[in-house]
Amino acid sequence: MIDSVQRDSSLLVHFTLKLADGSTAESTRNNGKPALFCLGDGSLSEGLENQLIGLKVGDKHAFALESEDAFGGISPDLIQYFSRRDFMQAGEPEVGAIMLFSGMDGNEMPGVIREISGDSITVDFNHPLAGQTIHFDVEVLEINPVLEAANADPVG
Repeated sequence: MIDSVQRDSSLLVHFTLKLADGSTAESTRNNGKPALFCLGDGSLSEGLENQLIGLKVGDKHAFALESEDAFGGISPDLIQYFSRRDFMQAGEPEVGAIMLFSGMDGNEMPGVIREISGDSITVDFNHPLAGQTIHFDVEVLEINPVLEAANADPVG
């Protein structure tokens, strides 16, 4: 049994993400449901994974990551401009609203309405936390947890 987080570990954690102003962006403690992180699968930034490696069950770790190591910087390429006509079926958008858009590949992607100016609507497809320093508070609950779906023991 592995007693510390490795580069290919799965781990069950409680976490809280706070912004520079101290406001909470997300927390698993609010709903009481821990999150499953899988290191090495590309879903977490390298900076975040590096902070988790070596932690043990029960460890609590608080740290901050600059935007590049957290959710990335803001990419101007992900800010798009639409005509108000493009929203006729969806209804009148509001600044700050998150809407789903169909990408060229047919997948849906969320975009935040940033500005409405005359006939032009600015939509930001960057991650909502992109460009921000994020303060993490992580508690490791389990390392390589046995998942319900993988609970079948082979009979030999």
